[in-house]
Amino acid sequence: MAKGKNLVIVESPSKAKTIEKYLGRNYKVVASLGHIRDLPKSQMGVDIENNYQPKYISIRGKGDVIKGLKKEAKKADHVYLAADPDREGEAIAWHLSHILDLNPEDHNRVVFNEITKDTVKNAFKEPRSIDMNLVDAQQARRILDRLVGYSISPILWKKVKKGLSAGRVQSIALKLILDRERAIKAFVPQEYWTIETEFKKSTKKFKANFYGVNNKKQALPDNEAVQGILKQIDRQADFDITKVTRRERKRFPAAPFTTSSLQQEANRRLNFRTRKTMMIAQQLYEGINLGGKEGTVGLITYMRTDSTRISSGAKHEASQFIHDQYGEAYAAVKIRKTKNPEGAQDAHEAIRPSSVLRTPDSLKEILTKDQLKLYSLIWSRFVASEMTPAVMDTMSVTVMQNKLTFRATGSKTKFAGFTKIYVQSGDESKDSELPDLNEGDTVKLSKTDPAQHFTQPPARYTEASLVKALEENGVGRPSTYAPTIDTIQRRYYVRLNGKSFEPTELGEIVDELIEDFFPDIVNVDFTAKLEDELDEIEEGDQKWVQVVDQYYQPFSKEVAQAEDKIEKIQIKDEPAGFDCDICGAPMVIKMGRYGKFYACSRFPDCRNTKAITKEIGVVCPKCHEGQVLERKSKKNRIFYGCSRYPDCDFVSWDKPVGRDCPKCGHFLVDKKVKGGHQVLCPNGDYEEQLQK
Repeated sequence: MAKGKNLVIVESPSKAKTIEKYLGRNYKVVASLGHIRDLPKSQMGVDIENNYQPKYISIRGKGDVIKGLKKEAKKADHVYLAADPDREGEAIAWHLSHILDLNPEDHNRVVFNEITKDTVKNAFKEPRSIDMNLVDAQQARRILDRLVGYSISPILWKKVKKGLSAGRVQSIALKLILDRERAIKAFVPQEYWTIETEFKKSTKKFKANFYGVNNKKQALPDNEAVQGILKQIDRQADFDITKVTRRERKRFPAAPFTTSSLQQEANRRLNFRTRKTMMIAQQLYEGINLGGKEGTVGLITYMRTDSTRISSGAKHEASQFIHDQYGEAYAAVKIRKTKNPEGAQDAHEAIRPSSVLRTPDSLKEILTKDQLKLYSLIWSRFVASEMTPAVMDTMSVTVMQNKLTFRATGSKTKFAGFTKIYVQSGDESKDSELPDLNEGDTVKLSKTDPAQHFTQPPARYTEASLVKALEENGVGRPSTYAPTIDTIQRRYYVRLNGKSFEPTELGEIVDELIEDFFPDIVNVDFTAKLEDELDEIEEGDQKWVQVVDQYYQPFSKEVAQAEDKIEKIQIKDEPAGFDCDICGAPMVIKMGRYGKFYACSRFPDCRNTKAITKEIGVVCPKCHEGQVLERKSKKNRIFYGCSRYPDCDFVSWDKPVGRDCPKCGHFLVDKKVKGGHQVLCPNGDYEEQLQK
């Protein structure tokens, strides 16, 4: 590199290509491939006696990368550090300055919230020094997590089994799942009844529900109460319309996405796992090659944020777009102020498209299927947030006879507003228009439909609801949710049953130990307070050493007590009910890293193991000899394979039903779909009625 050129260091190669194109030939942009220094894996790496000083080392395998960066830095006229605009990015820049012998106080740090030509060029006009408050906040988190993890994990290895771990945020996530499971088990269903009725005015029918007696609400606890009400109804006589209320109701759009709300909505609407959402969002942020004059462009703003704030420029562009595409009536007139979640750092804008003019339709031929799905979600949510409210005409009606009170409600969309392009999952509602009714009208009863119900236990956590719970409790930050959820599954503390988390026996054991001996670790308020203190370090209002010390001192005493008091826990093997086909000894069910499996009771003398499988009563549709077995992948996902594997390699994520498609002859499968199960052909030629 000729003298006079500038070196720019970012984390990823794709980001490097995008930025180099914008900056021109006087700049060379290279990637550090993420972190280049970290605490060692083989030891604690924190000098507790010396103000918790970290012992950073170069990450194994990064030698050639570091050598290359040093070589390029020596030739450069100026070195710019352009890692991501958050605590972790600031820490990466700081580590780079140390490795490359740069002065952190020099103006060599460049940050931008979106990777577009103007934004990147403007950012390089205003470089700043490395923000040590941000670095210290990240250091405090990393050191605390290391102190907790490397103190508790060895105890779990010694007392329970090898390969286990514990951490601040993952222990809270596990506790939330277990607390919900205990609530489900303790739940006692309560019986209740409803009476749905159908009334008729001339030829028009509408539905209403029993409300009570004399306009006072009355519960229906059992069938006896229902029969008592039905006996009072005179089916031949008219019912009176005693009250009609008409209102105009406005529905306002949701704010643009934060990291948390994006993860939740992508999980609910697209069925994306949290990790997948963040991986695709990273691709959209770092840049996609659009071809032609535009080339590679970052399509969305930075995807790790807890703010719903939007820049004035983006608001103006969105307003103009809405005026042009949908008309003046759809563009919000007043600037709508969105409220950030409590404790939000508000360091970056909300997640939005870098240009609203890049519509999802214009990118259909460029993006992958999953990229397009996520981009469409982000784009439509942002545009909707800048649109006018939806206006609904609502109507509520009270119907009475013999003091018995029935109520009906209806609604009709008067003006679509933002719902023209986006409706948040869970808010979908179909119009249920009532006939033109007025006070004093009479109607006839068509039918009554009493129904028995039981109260339902709280639902198990899904990825979406777990992220929401962590955020509401102030535990973790946007960047921590995906790795936390990934860790508790990899450790087999929880497993996914469908889309819901259920704890394993191992998870229950670990949680009980941590609750008994490290109560602060699973104290939601305590952990949330620590997150606030990390924010205060970032603001310069706290010193990181003091925060770490006040947390570690009581914790270290708990560690010492736990070493002495925790008894070794034996996870007993269950008898499998059959003998080893190698040595004849009884087989047992053992707990492994990926769940339970069959193993010989003479282990390690006999190392025979088998996966736990279940026949589903269907002959293999490929070889027509073996039985289809229900199996589990290493990630605990159920799939179906042939019992003759590896001689037959049949595999399917969906359950075969033992019948062939009447149109194309392909085997039919039972697929989970929204609202139930459906038997269909994977080729898309045939499907049967939905089974709820």
